[in-house]
Amino acid sequence: MAPPSAISPERTNNGDSKPSTAAVHEPGLSESKAKIQMPKFPGPPTFTDKYAERDYLKGRLAAAFRIFGKYGFDEGVAGHITVRDPVEPDTFWVNPFGVAFSLIKKSDLIQVDHEGNIIDGGEVRLLNAAAFMIHGAVHKARPDVLCAAHSHSIYGRSFCSLGRKLDMITQDSCSFHNDHVLYESFNGIVLAEKEGKDIAACLGDKKAALLQNHGLLTVGGTVEAAVFWFLSLEKCCQAQLAADAAAGGRGGETVKIHEDDAAFTYKTIGTPKAGWFSAKPLFDVIERECKGEYLE
Repeated sequence: MAPPSAISPERTNNGDSKPSTAAVHEPGLSESKAKIQMPKFPGPPTFTDKYAERDYLKGRLAAAFRIFGKYGFDEGVAGHITVRDPVEPDTFWVNPFGVAFSLIKKSDLIQVDHEGNIIDGGEVRLLNAAAFMIHGAVHKARPDVLCAAHSHSIYGRSFCSLGRKLDMITQDSCSFHNDHVLYESFNGIVLAEKEGKDIAACLGDKKAALLQNHGLLTVGGTVEAAVFWFLSLEKCCQAQLAADAAAGGRGGETVKIHEDDAAFTYKTIGTPKAGWFSAKPLFDVIERECKGEYLE
């Protein structure tokens, strides 16, 4: 037997039938009201006082490190997240070299200019040279980027050893549809200015880069977006590694999402505002778990 229609026919005055606009499973609910409406999302806070904005962004950056620590994105002293300073936009704040992600507080962060000089910050004023070379070049090349994130996460660096971009095989991967690049070079630890500039040039106007034999790099117009894109990209790498292995073991391959469907999905989940909003639960949870300690 065929399933009942969602719309029951109703009789007109002349006896003809026409589709009803009532949703039979929700009596009294019209068809138009039954259609799912996307909510109007909130957005990041705005500031008129640049010093207040600086203080807020440093707190969000400290929270971002706690999130990275929680998810195991630390690898010894490797990894860095930066945020552009709103008071002095040609400088950025970054984690001090050698301080564990899970211990970082707002007061620990150091301020660096585009020449690599530490001009302000906490007690530990050590700068990771690779952090400066990569992030300094990205911030300089991309005025729209507020935050950049890079670490040697396990699935990201594993996938980056394959020398390929993501396949569009899941809804989540569509966040990166035509919005990520593959940097096809590895010359050791990024200690040269040219290497940082090459990475920034390869990134172009995209939000993510797969650094071959190295790891993931994500950027955003908010701290939250950059952090969420990193977590999501890491999980997309994990999903593709597992899916490719399972499909290959059966002599097949994964089913790819159609180009038009991937592009349509990107418009919903791949936007800057979607990235910011998707990160909200992460930041809410870390605030509760740390009891706001990172704001010290």
